[in-house]
Amino acid sequence: MNISLIGMPGAGKSTIGKLLAEKLIGFDYIDTDEIIVKLEKTSINKIFERCGEEYFRNLETKVLKDLLTSPNLVISTGGGIVLRDENINLLKEKSIVIYLKSDLNTLYERVKNNNERPLLNLKDVKIKLTNLLNEREKRYNQAHLIIDTTDKTIDDTVKEILTGMNNG
Repeated sequence: MNISLIGMPGAGKSTIGKLLAEKLIGFDYIDTDEIIVKLEKTSINKIFERCGEEYFRNLETKVLKDLLTSPNLVISTGGGIVLRDENINLLKEKSIVIYLKSDLNTLYERVKNNNERPLLNLKDVKIKLTNLLNEREKRYNQAHLIIDTTDKTIDDTVKEILTGMNNG
C-alpha cells in the first residue's frame, strides 16, 4: 500500500509527508519533485524555463508510474500532478490519495516568498494561486481522504490523517 499526498503548493505535502512516513512503520518518504530534480540534475524552475511545462509533466507521469510499483511509500506529489487524468487515475488505483487542503490566504502566506515554484514566479501570486486552485480543486476532491491543513499544526494534521485512514 502507498499513500499519496496531493494539493496546492503550500498545503504542506512535503512537511506532512515526511512526518507521516516516520509514524508509519516500514514506510519511506518520497517527493516526486525531488526525484525529478535528481534525474534532470537541475531545478524545476530550469526545467520549466528550458523545456517547458509539458516536458515537466511527462517526467512527472514517468516518475509517478515508477514509484507506484514499489510498496510502502508516502509520496508527496507536485501540485499539478492531478492535471492529467492518467495521473489521478494511477494515484487512486495504486495508493490511498489524501488531499491536503488549505484556504487561499494560508497558501499565499506559505508560498509568497518562495521563488522555487515556477508557476508562482510572478508579481501577483494570489491571483495565480486562485486560478490554479479553481483549475485543480475538482480533481483534488477525487481523493480518498480530504484533510484541511488550515490553522493546524503538522502533528495534528498527521494525527487526523492516521485517524481518517483507520476509519476509512
